[in-house]
Amino acid sequence: MNVILIAVIVLGAVGLVAALVLFVASKKFAVWEDPRIKQVSEVLPQANCGGCGYPGCSGFASACVKAAESGSLSDLNCAPGGQAVMEQIAGILGLQASAAAPKVAVVRCQGTCDVRPHGVEFDGAHSCRIQNMTGMGETQCQYGCLGEGDCASVCLFGAITVNPATRIAEVDESKCTGCGACAKSCPRGIIELRPQGPKNRKVVVLCNNKDKGALATKECKVSCIGCGKCVKVCEKFEAITLGTNLAYIDPDKCKMCRKCEEACPRGAIKAFNFPPRKPKEEAPKVAEAPKAPLATDAPKAPVAEAPKAPVATEAPKAAPALAKESTVETPKQD
Repeated sequence: MNVILIAVIVLGAVGLVAALVLFVASKKFAVWEDPRIKQVSEVLPQANCGGCGYPGCSGFASACVKAAESGSLSDLNCAPGGQAVMEQIAGILGLQASAAAPKVAVVRCQGTCDVRPHGVEFDGAHSCRIQNMTGMGETQCQYGCLGEGDCASVCLFGAITVNPATRIAEVDESKCTGCGACAKSCPRGIIELRPQGPKNRKVVVLCNNKDKGALATKECKVSCIGCGKCVKVCEKFEAITLGTNLAYIDPDKCKMCRKCEEACPRGAIKAFNFPPRKPKEEAPKVAEAPKAPLATDAPKAPVAEAPKAPVATEAPKAAPALAKESTVETPKQD
C-alpha cells in the first residue's frame, strides 16, 4: 500500500514540476500576436483558396494587419469574400476599403470535339497535368483544353465543370469568386481571370494556339491564325495586340464595340452576355430618276431630201475621125 502511495506522490510531483516548467517557458518565450489578426481571420470565409496570394486565410489576415501600418489595403483583396468582406476588414483596422473590380475565370478555348478532332485515346491517369507532361493529349492541338478536370477538382465553389459532350471546361459566372485556383492548376494556362465588366459583358479571344496559320487551321477549325484583321478594326482604341501568331484583347482598353468579333474570319473572338445582334436591314434601292434629254440628244427632224435631177444621158460619141483622110490617087495619064 505504501508503495502505491509513494508512486502516486512521485508522479504527481513530476507532473507539477513539468507543468511549472512549461508555464515559465510559455511566458518566457511567448510570441506576441496582434489581436486584430484573429478578428480579421474570423471575418474571412476560411476558404484557404490562395487566390489572395497568401498561404490561407490566416496568412491573408496577417498581411492585412501589417498593411494597416502603411495605412492602405489597396494591394489586398479577398476574391471569395468580395467587397463586403474587405469593408469589414477595413472597419476592424480603421481604414477605408478601396473598390476592386470583381473578376471571373474565362476558359480561352472553344475547341470542342466537332472542331478539334481527336486522333488518339489517352489510356492513363485522368489528369491534365500528366497528359500535358506525356504529350499533346488526345488532339493535335498542344495549346487547347485537355478536359480532364484538374481545374474543377481545385474549385471549392463548384463554379467550373467539364462538359462531357465537348470535353471543354465551362465556368458558371454566378458561382465564380475569381479566386484564381483554377487558373493556377491549368498546365496550359488557358484559364484567365478577367474583369466581369458592366452587366457581365466581355469580349475575349477564345484561343491559345500560337502556331502559324496553316498549322493552326489543321489543328482546329476555330483557332486564331494571327491574320491581324481584328487589330486593324481596333486601331482607334489599340485594345488588341498580336504576338506569336495569337491576338489578345486588353480588357482595360476594350470598348466592347464588337467590331473585332465581326472581322474575325475564324470565329475565334466571342462576346459574352450581349444581346443578340439585330439583322442588318438592306436599304431599299432608290429608283433613279430618268435623265432629262440633253439638247444634243434631241432627235433630229427628218430632212426631206430634194429630188435629184435626172442625169443627162451622154450623147453618143461621134466616130473618131481618121487621123489622116485617105486621098484617092488618080491615075496619071500618059
